[in-house]
Amino acid sequence: MTEPVAYRVDGTIYNDINEAESAVREIEHLRNTLGMDNGLIRRPKYIEPLYTAEDLHPRVKMTQAEFDEFKKLHKSRNHLIPIHFLKFLLDNGDSYPLLHSRYWNGREDQLALLTLWLRFDPDKPEETIEIVPNMKWFVVRKLPNAGGNMLKCSDEGLLMYNAIKEAATHFDTKEEAELWTNPLTEAVQLPVEGE
Repeated sequence: MTEPVAYRVDGTIYNDINEAESAVREIEHLRNTLGMDNGLIRRPKYIEPLYTAEDLHPRVKMTQAEFDEFKKLHKSRNHLIPIHFLKFLLDNGDSYPLLHSRYWNGREDQLALLTLWLRFDPDKPEETIEIVPNMKWFVVRKLPNAGGNMLKCSDEGLLMYNAIKEAATHFDTKEEAELWTNPLTEAVQLPVEGE
C-alpha cells in the first residue's frame, strides 16, 4: 500500500506527515502551557490519514493476457471516444474475448475499462494498469510426500495425481474445486502461469 498523501489533525489538513506531527506537538504544548484541565484547548485526535496516491489514481488489475488484448485494441483504435470504445468492445467480442468478458462482469468493470481507456498512456502503462497473475483453483493432497500432489481428471474420467501444475486440472471457482476434494485433499488457489 502506498503512503497517504494527506493527513487530518483536528479538522486541519496537512500534506506532509511532519507538518501533521508538528501540529499535534503544538496543540499538546498549548494544552500543557495553559493547563490540561481548563477545557480551553482540547486534546488533538490522532493523525488521520485521508487518502493515498493510489486512491487518487487507482490502477486497473488485469491479467497479462487481458493487458495484451487491451494494448492491441488501443494501438489500433485509440481514436475512439469512450462511448464508442464500449460499443466497439461489445460488437467485437470475438476479436477481444477477455475484454468482452470483463465488459459483461458488471458496471464496476465497465467503469474501470472506460476510465482506463481515458487515462491509458502506452509509454507508461504501469501508471494505470497492474498486472496480476491469472489465478485458478486446484485440488492438492494435504500430505506432500504421497507421490504426485495435484489432481488430474482425464477425458476418460480417470482420476490421478501428478506433480506438474500445468498438467493438473484447474477450476474457475473454489466451489467447483471443492466438489473434487476429500479428507486428504484441499482446494487451493494458485497462479496458472509461472511458479
